Parts: sequence; C-alpha cells; structure tokens
Amino acid sequence: MAKTEKQNLGNWGEKLAEDYLVQNNHIVVERNWRVGRAEVDLITKDGRTLVFVEVKVRKNASFGNPEDFVNSSKANRIKSAAVEYQFLNNYNGFIRFDIVSILGSVKKFELLHLPDSY
Repeated sequence: MAKTEKQNLGNWGEKLAEDYLVQNNHIVVERNWRVGRAEVDLITKDGRTLVFVEVKVRKNASFGNPEDFVNSSKANRIKSAAVEYQFLNNYNGFIRFDIVSILGSVKKFELLHLPDSY
C-alpha cells in the first residue's frame, strides 16, 4: 500500500525532529510508541529527564501554526500514554512534554522546539 503525501510529510517531519533533538543532546529511547489509542512520536532522554515529544508538521500556516494542532484531547492522550510508559518501564524520574513544530517542506522549513509545552 502506497503512503499518502500526508504520511510522507509526517515521517519526514519526525525524522527531522529526531535529528534536531539528537544534535541537541537528546538520546532517542522510542519512536512511534503506542498504547491504546495514543501514540507518542518520540520519547527521548534530555539529561535526566524523560521527554515525550509530539511532532507536528504543516506545509503552511493557513489554518494556524503546527503547534496549535496539539489540542487538549491530544495532550491528554499523550499524558495517559506517558503514565503507562512510566509504569511499564518502572520509571519514576523527571518527565517533560515537548512539541517540535515544523512549518514548510523539504526544500524550505522552519523548525521550532517548544519544551514543556503541555
């Protein structure tokens, strides 16, 4: 089954976000981690902090910036997934929720990292 343009853009954005975070001293722990209806795009370690990262990509800002699309429902699903991840991995340290917002496309884009976003 062929991937849609939206899937391709999303996969590109997640890889771009991962590369950016790694260049900024994050260690990738999980990619596309799922539990129930929730998926966490990236789980990284930033020093002693476990970071749950939502990556949002949009070609343009016609309907708002990418980060504007992390609504309370989405944030709550990720927070629930984070609780489950911590339980399954017996983790009781610091956590944080970040957004990586990417606006544009492969040829020209803006990346914005928003730590502790929700």
